[in-house]
Amino acid sequence: MVNIPKTRKTHCPSKECRSHQLHKITQYKTGRASLFAQGKRRYDMKQKGFGGQTKPVFHKKAKTTKKIVLMLTCQKCKHRHMQVIKRCKSFEIGGEKKGKGQAIMF
Repeated sequence: MVNIPKTRKTHCPSKECRSHQLHKITQYKTGRASLFAQGKRRYDMKQKGFGGQTKPVFHKKAKTTKKIVLMLTCQKCKHRHMQVIKRCKSFEIGGEKKGKGQAIMF
């Protein structure tokens, strides 16, 4: 279980700041795939007509987790940069902080 605070004071690499500023943390999510990317156009042309599936379909999935990517947004200049953290099964932003030596309540 990885718990990350909603804000963090860290270095902002933009030309405006170039210093430590407060950043808002969100989880990165991939955008919708474009229909006009070269690979997609090539794949669609190859799939056209008779002949069934032309490219291999991947079935041997081995990983059970994904690497978590954080999107850090500077609250001063709104510059965004990403930071990868390690693999984990469960992840939350801004959850309750665990106190030292305290039992977890359910």
